Amino acid sequence: MVDDDSWALIEPLLPPWPEKASGPRPVPDRLCLQGIPYVLHNDIAWQLLLLELGFGSGQTCWWRLDRWQRAGGFDQLHRILLAKLNAAGALDRSRACVDGSHIRAKGGADTGPSPVDRRKTGSKRHLICDGRGTPFKVITTAANVNDVTQTLALVDGIPPVAGRPGQPRRRPDALLGDKGYDSHAHRDDLRQRRILPVISRKGSPNIKGMGKLRYVVEQTFALLHQFKRLAVRWERRTELHDAFVSLACSLICWRRLKKTHS
Repeated sequence: MVDDDSWALIEPLLPPWPEKASGPRPVPDRLCLQGIPYVLHNDIAWQLLLLELGFGSGQTCWWRLDRWQRAGGFDQLHRILLAKLNAAGALDRSRACVDGSHIRAKGGADTGPSPVDRRKTGSKRHLICDGRGTPFKVITTAANVNDVTQTLALVDGIPPVAGRPGQPRRRPDALLGDKGYDSHAHRDDLRQRRILPVISRKGSPNIKGMGKLRYVVEQTFALLHQFKRLAVRWERRTELHDAFVSLACSLICWRRLKKTHS
């Protein structure tokens, strides 16, 4: 259920409905917003969303998801929650962690042969999070895209996080990654951005203690996979899949924010 506190954050971000729209009166945005997380949590087909639940039809919720994603509502909500976590002192900006995770896909854009699933079609999620596992940015690519190619896109994709006095900060002090991110060129690019690369080198032993610092990114992937809709990519359009991912990141941030106030 969308409680009053969360609805107060989300409502200003949604595009207004045309006053003179033709057709029957639309289902209220708040009810549709409850139907979308229901699909995200339970991974049911849109056409199986029961009208008796009061969320509107599956087609109605799907259309709102598409409309709100085009308006950037889910990304804005994610940034607002990150700012609130930052204001509460719940973000660790001293370091960020990156990693990638394969998922099965049913076709569509940004899919390719998966190197870990018998060459079946799949996608890959590239994630960057803070030192406590709070997700900053997720990028969806084909499954056969190397992790290292998304390093700078993830770093540059970190939104400016407000919540503290001074200019909103975008970049962490250090970036932690496994050997899949080993690249001399990317190390130089990170240093130019005043980010210390803490990345294990191929052919050398892992950096001592790296696992204890990087486990948070695996924990964040586990949290994302608790949303059953994200276990398999059903949406052929990448932007709709990314809308679900962004909403899941916002829900993770919302839960952590509630814990800081409890």
